[in-house]
Amino acid sequence: MKYNCVIFDLDGTLADTVLDLAEAVNKTLEEHGFEPAALEDFVKMQGITLENQMLRVLPPGKRNKTLASELSAGVKKRYEELPVSRGKPYRGVQELLSALRRKRVKLAVLTNKPDEIANRELDRFFPAGSFDMVSGIRPDFPCKPDPAAVWELLAELDASPRNTILAGDSEIDMETARAAECLAVGVSWGYSDIEVLKKAGAQCIINKPSELMEFL
Repeated sequence: MKYNCVIFDLDGTLADTVLDLAEAVNKTLEEHGFEPAALEDFVKMQGITLENQMLRVLPPGKRNKTLASELSAGVKKRYEELPVSRGKPYRGVQELLSALRRKRVKLAVLTNKPDEIANRELDRFFPAGSFDMVSGIRPDFPCKPDPAAVWELLAELDASPRNTILAGDSEIDMETARAAECLAVGVSWGYSDIEVLKKAGAQCIINKPSELMEFL
């Protein structure tokens, strides 16, 4: 099969972003009188939406969608005020993107992070024009693992699912890839165990970014 399009997850796949997320969320929690969450809690929550992350870090008696939405807005504001300073791309990712560009492969990012935050991080981590499309969470649009966002990206890129790789580090990414009928490629360097990825439907696992080139 000839693959001419790659859709990447962001957190845990392209870049290690958990420290920036933890800082933004914990500062917001403290402002509202709540205890900060542990770093390992954020590692376990990668891949789910910000609102669901807020539900999980709130005390059990305070977990409701209204408060989670309010805190999520606070986190987004915090991201606007704080520099994206602690996150960084994984080793070898930039070289992979450059190699894919030379082969004229279409490149996109699909993340369950809010769209504005995702774009800000990508602008910080990678040169302008690294990706043809970026799709984060937007109002009234389904998030992963719903395949709708994948199909929207493919329509914009004039690409077919059968010729597309979806690479990610979470079970949500693998479920999304299978639902959209793309090749589900799990990355071992992210926030999930390899067995979790395999159980979620990963068709192959790569251990370093350059291994993705073997599918082209």
